[in-house]
Amino acid sequence: MRLNTDFNETVVIRPEDYSWVPSPMPGVERMMLDRMGEESGHATTIVRFAPNSEFSPHSHPGGEEFLVLEGVFSDEHEDYGVGTYVRNPIGTAHTPRIGEEGATIFVKLCQFDENDQKHFHIKTREQQWLPGLVKGLSVMPLHEFEGENVALVKWAPGTVFNPHKHWGGEEILVLEGTFYDEHGEYPKGTWIRSPHLSQHHPYTKEDGALIYVKTGHLPVEE
Repeated sequence: MRLNTDFNETVVIRPEDYSWVPSPMPGVERMMLDRMGEESGHATTIVRFAPNSEFSPHSHPGGEEFLVLEGVFSDEHEDYGVGTYVRNPIGTAHTPRIGEEGATIFVKLCQFDENDQKHFHIKTREQQWLPGLVKGLSVMPLHEFEGENVALVKWAPGTVFNPHKHWGGEEILVLEGTFYDEHGEYPKGTWIRSPHLSQHHPYTKEDGALIYVKTGHLPVEE
């Protein structure tokens, strides 16, 4: 299967574009954002687990990164509540088991550098925010490895950021509020993937925004 695999194109998927499809496991549905291959290939997905559902034991041949959006995601290692960011590097394994609340996660599979071996989780709701580059912007760094950066960015209402280019591309998931740039309006739940050297001038209006951002991870043409 190939879905949104041209990394030279900008892709925008809003909540009204969602199409949930069943996974191989009962009670587990997926909204596929990009995908190369079948169950073990490169994938970026929003996964929705029904209460008391589970997923079969599996390993991560290309690593797994996820952010808990709703409910509590559990496995034999930990219970991960809303806002928890998790990195399971290449070679790790687990058996997801979901409790009575159910869970929804944003997950990226098979996208790790083989040398990126940090295995950790961050309860973002318990972490401090750092000041951003402009007034009204707060940043919570989550991970960095050889040019790839992952962070949460909180935008106060009426914040305007500097026009900028994305070396190595940029990927955004809007977690709260509404995010804007000169190209469009992006409400909560919108996923945006912008290619290497794309550019924009982002801002917020009266409701502000909270976004997940990953930069520097997309192909760079020489």
